[in-house]
Amino acid sequence: METIRLRPHHALCTAFYTGHGYSAAFNENIDRILSLCRAGAVVHLTHGPDDICAACPNMREGLCTSQEKVCRYDAAVQQLCGWRTGEELPWEAFCARTEEAILSPGLRETVCGDCEWNDLCRSISAQK
Repeated sequence: METIRLRPHHALCTAFYTGHGYSAAFNENIDRILSLCRAGAVVHLTHGPDDICAACPNMREGLCTSQEKVCRYDAAVQQLCGWRTGEELPWEAFCARTEEAILSPGLRETVCGDCEWNDLCRSISAQK
């Protein structure tokens, strides 16, 4: 079984991903990761860059150019979902906990409302 390393805030990014991304390489990478996840991969919660970050053009010398912001997002998601760094869980449980703890109660914008993709996520939420 495949294991995918994901930082906590990517629970929100993957919930709203619709093929829009930073670059073609980024989109190809996240499409591949989501395919593996949906096929039954296990999510390994990590602190810092993960498998999605690997193809992100915002990565510079192993760090995100928005490091403070993404660490803040990670901490908020981790706290709301009750996750621990290093925890492993099935993709379905990862998604279900995100829905239960953040999305259904309407807390997404309190976590990442200052993200550059917020308008897209808000638009997708309105269509659900």
